[in-house]
Amino acid sequence: MEINQLNLKIDSINNSKLGDLYSQFQKILEKLNDKKLPSEAVQYINNIVEQSNSTTLQDKALLKFLKDKQNLIIKYLEKEHKIVPKGYYKKLWLAVGMTAFGLPIGVVFGLLMKNMGLMAIGLPIGLGVGAAVGSSVDKKALQEGRQIDVELKF
Repeated sequence: MEINQLNLKIDSINNSKLGDLYSQFQKILEKLNDKKLPSEAVQYINNIVEQSNSTTLQDKALLKFLKDKQNLIIKYLEKEHKIVPKGYYKKLWLAVGMTAFGLPIGVVFGLLMKNMGLMAIGLPIGLGVGAAVGSSVDKKALQEGRQIDVELKF
């Protein structure tokens, strides 16, 4: 089974941000055709593509709609098949690193120095830890062939 492609009317794509998102979405679908996905995954993606192709939305509403549909596909693939785009885990772990590692480290540092204004020092430490962990998980996904050769910008 093959994944359907987007085929929105060109006149509905009239700004550059929407055009870039449309191109990115199309590229994701093309790269997914190269992966050997189970038939239920292909069917799920094709249903979303059909919904996208049949929309009559314009401008900002179309931009939000396409972003939501693209995110549905990415989250489904990550949850069910562990297939992710480039840099997916790095972006995810940046936030986790700052909140789970950075804030506690900052609070401890602030308490030790008896100046809670220094709590913010932990955030860059957590950011670095998160980036390192995320990069290593991304590298592992690439080695295992679970990565799509597309980096999400939207």
